[in-house]
Amino acid sequence: MATLFNGAAPLIPVSERDALKKAIYKIDARRKGRLKSLKSAWPKFNDAFCDGLEWRTITVVGARPGTGKTLFMEQLISDIIEHNADHEFRILKFQFEMLDETNGIRKLSLNTGYDYNSLMSKGEPLDDSVFDKCVELYHKTKDKDLIDVVYDPCTVDVMCATIHNHMEMHSKMVKNKDGELEKKYTNMLITIDHSALFKVAKGELNKFEMLYVLGEALTYMKKHYPIAFVVLSQLNRNIDNPDRAKDGEYGNYVLDSDLFGADALLQHADVVLGINKPSIRKIRQYGPERFIIDNDDILVFHFLKSRNGLTKMSFFKLDRALMRIVEIEPPAQATLLFTKK
Repeated sequence: MATLFNGAAPLIPVSERDALKKAIYKIDARRKGRLKSLKSAWPKFNDAFCDGLEWRTITVVGARPGTGKTLFMEQLISDIIEHNADHEFRILKFQFEMLDETNGIRKLSLNTGYDYNSLMSKGEPLDDSVFDKCVELYHKTKDKDLIDVVYDPCTVDVMCATIHNHMEMHSKMVKNKDGELEKKYTNMLITIDHSALFKVAKGELNKFEMLYVLGEALTYMKKHYPIAFVVLSQLNRNIDNPDRAKDGEYGNYVLDSDLFGADALLQHADVVLGINKPSIRKIRQYGPERFIIDNDDILVFHFLKSRNGLTKMSFFKLDRALMRIVEIEPPAQATLLFTKK
């Protein structure tokens, strides 16, 4: 029987050889294609991970309002379903910000290329052919019913209970190598929109304390289940400080300290991504490299932390004709153009 110390029960260490054994199993599964990452439609995004989102990881995405983070999340989910058809997984969304029907309209917008206002017949009635396409898309989801959504705001504890229940619901008993039955959980991509909308529970003083609890809960869950988390978060308002909107300044960039509750989430996240839209702050020469921002729909993805990779900056653009975020090459740099002259 373990000896208590000041009333606390000890943790029982395990041999590090167990970690090596698990590592070998994982390496073997990766090289033989039994374990794969979730690929998106963005090669630069996939490259920031290990060929896409890895299981048992936490990715935090921070952005200010108006930068397209909701479109980013919805496109990421749709593209992952499309590009990983040979992968067995489900998706659980915690969608606290929108009504279910609004979420549905945004989903149809992404898949039809028509924006929200067009689908809602702003200005003129929606064309019958577009409406029929929406209905067709709905019927197609019958064969790809992989997504479940929680719309009611909740505490972190309720989130954990929901995830546990969902994992149990979609588990099955399979025979292992020894012919014995054991429980197998279905891989689950879990998205959260967004972190600050969780309710503050009893015993938590404020949102910041809740975020610390959330970080610990996400880490616990990823260790116990085959889960990949993608969490949307706000950026602090200081990124809108006029001093940071001056052309060609380092302050143009999204920094890890800009993430709302940065200390609470950064230490738990495997990957931290900050999305910036320079045109919102009228920046036309972005950062010390002075990238020329000649299009209001250019987005900059700042990979601020990558536990198993490199931090970097990549450029994207909102293609309004397709209602999709697409990769682009880095814009020309004003400093280089000036040097050439």
